[in-house]
Formats: sequence, structure tokens, C-alpha cells
Amino acid sequence: MNRLGITGDWNIIKGQLKQKWAKLTDDDLQYAEGKLEETVGRVQKRTGATRAAIEHALKEADAACKVT
Repeated sequence: MNRLGITGDWNIIKGQLKQKWAKLTDDDLQYAEGKLEETVGRVQKRTGATRAAIEHALKEADAACKVT
């Protein structure tokens, strides 16, 4: 799907990211296929987190989706 390999349910991933960074809104997490860079940029701008931290959180959330 993308270079991070996000294949899980995006709604679940959004919920997990909102738990990690309470400042995030649904608008911040609007994901469209091929727009991952834009989504990561929005999260980075809103939270001040590093790109690496955001990518790590996305990978963790995606892995959690695969387990359940």
C-alpha cells in the first residue's frame, strides 16, 4: 500500500494515533492512498513529533491491527 506497509484498518490506526497524540483531529488524519507524506507532515506540524517517531507510531499501530 505504501512504503511503511500500512495495511490495517485506517480507522483503528487513527484511533491509536489520537490516543498517543491527543492534539490530533480527524482532519489531521485524513488519509488518502498515495498521500502518506502529506498525512505524516500534518501530524508532525500538529504534534511537533519527529518524522521517525510518527513512522514508528504508524508501524506499531499497523502491527497491532494485524494481531487483533
